[in-house]
Amino acid sequence: MERKKYYVNLGAQQITQTNFENTNVFTIYANADEVRLLRAKMDQMDRANIESFFRAHIPILAYHHDRPNDDYDEQMTEALQMIYELGDDQTKKHIKDIGVLEHRPL
Repeated sequence: MERKKYYVNLGAQQITQTNFENTNVFTIYANADEVRLLRAKMDQMDRANIESFFRAHIPILAYHHDRPNDDYDEQMTEALQMIYELGDDQTKKHIKDIGVLEHRPL
């Protein structure tokens, strides 16, 4: 499958082929299947974020027993790993420099 250039904004959970100005994005080269997989990871992050929001309003549940928060972190790490693998040199350097994948092989 042909790989195309995409811009990924994790904060806004967007994957686009158009780079909008003033947007902090990662540049990747991916095929349609890889984009779908990355989109699924972002959707899972969103679901975990919503679940974590509701959990935060239950005072009897301790924060350190917050499975939705752990799920969000796990999906974020997997998304960043995928972005690193598909990213251009600048994307790889940025992810490596911020150290979020230090415990994973790069």
